[in-house]
Amino acid sequence: MTRRHACFSGLAGIALAMVSVPTDALQNAPTPGEDAGIAQIFAQHDLNGTIVLASTSSNQRFIHNAPRATREFSPASTFKIMNTLIALEEGVANNKDEMFIWDGAQHSIQTWNRNHSLKSAFRVSCVWCYQLLAKKIGAKQYKHYLTLSEYGDLDNNFSSTEFWLDGSLRISAVDQVGFIRQVIERSSPFSDSSYEELRNIMLMEETANYKLRFKTGWNGSIGWIVGYVQTRDDSWVFALNGDVEKVSKMSLLPGVIKDIFREKGIV
Repeated sequence: MTRRHACFSGLAGIALAMVSVPTDALQNAPTPGEDAGIAQIFAQHDLNGTIVLASTSSNQRFIHNAPRATREFSPASTFKIMNTLIALEEGVANNKDEMFIWDGAQHSIQTWNRNHSLKSAFRVSCVWCYQLLAKKIGAKQYKHYLTLSEYGDLDNNFSSTEFWLDGSLRISAVDQVGFIRQVIERSSPFSDSSYEELRNIMLMEETANYKLRFKTGWNGSIGWIVGYVQTRDDSWVFALNGDVEKVSKMSLLPGVIKDIFREKGIV
């Protein structure tokens, strides 16, 4: 259990204080940190899951399904946020334009069957691309960076090319948000140049009012979307996971996140 888990009971209390619903409704709420507006959005999308959404400039925080927010799951491809930082810091990738040359092996996901830059590999969750990086990084360095960053729980014995996919590494939504806050504040053990490249790689949407950076991930049953939205006056970090049995439903998650932003007046 990390320090962020230990602090969670207090954070859930903050979230509860921000829910504007009658006392009797709160007593009947299914979880202690429930947010009624966010719960409705999850119901509209027929999604069973959790989200932690927090401002970086204030104590404002919203939580849906607080018990699940501390439950750990495989990060799947959301680990590419951390993996990218490590690869850049270790010099096994130089920048967002680092090229991966496809060897012609056929993969079930068609977008993987071509050459990729680091940025495009991140965007399409190209597993073979990141496994090439993992072979160069090695288990010792992974342990080093995950320990320093307090990122999830890693088994003592793990495969350096599979651990973020096979359940050897597990992390909660609470700890994902803690890690993304470190990324924004640049308080993890990485250089400014590594953070800057990651910012460029993570950018998925930009409008006049906000910049949205995120990574999705899916392990066959659990879907994630993790990142942050930068507005004119604040940055909000978020981590959402849900029960997603079909990969086709993963495309809904960015829309769920943006519905929640609108519900809370963030964008």
